[in-house]
Amino acid sequence: MSPVSGEDLDRIGSEARSILDDRFEARERGITGSRRVIRASANAIRSLHRGEDETAGALIAEAGSLLVEISDALADHQGILHAGFVSDAAKEYAEARLTAAIFAGETLPTPRDVGIDPVPFLHGLGEAVGECRRRLLDRLRSGEIGEAERLLEAMDAIVDLLATMDYPDGMTSALRRTTDVSRALVERSRADLTSTVVQDRLRADLERHRLE
Repeated sequence: MSPVSGEDLDRIGSEARSILDDRFEARERGITGSRRVIRASANAIRSLHRGEDETAGALIAEAGSLLVEISDALADHQGILHAGFVSDAAKEYAEARLTAAIFAGETLPTPRDVGIDPVPFLHGLGEAVGECRRRLLDRLRSGEIGEAERLLEAMDAIVDLLATMDYPDGMTSALRRTTDVSRALVERSRADLTSTVVQDRLRADLERHRLE
């Protein structure tokens, strides 16, 4: 029986380091790119709330391009491509895309349109409910009841869809929790809208009686 030689171990170490160095470099590129996607997506959503639609569109486009670059860089490293940090970036990008479409009253893109896996896409859809609530409250403060009602309808429809995704949490990264949070936001928003409408009607009735 031949003894284990230093030369054999050197070859093993050299081959392992070569593969792992390449994998580590790809991982670092993925992490850096994912952070940039998340930052661009978050800034896009902030711009949408400020009414800076052109800026938001540019940031969303930037985030989308970065995601493509990540996918290309990790094409030979599928395990890293489907790691948590890439999924988080994809979720943030989906949230920005979907929020922009909802605010503009446009047709919502599908996972294939956005170019990402359905799981982070659906989580992004759930997160968009929170952005809709924020906008709904802004519209209530400015007296735009009709727009607030439209947003609530969109939020309601999203939660209804998410509730139909009845798959194990392991497959959906705990989508049920996102759905439950979204549902709670819808109910709070419904209560806020109802309260505002009732108050507006009372004020109108009082004003009418005052003038009679």
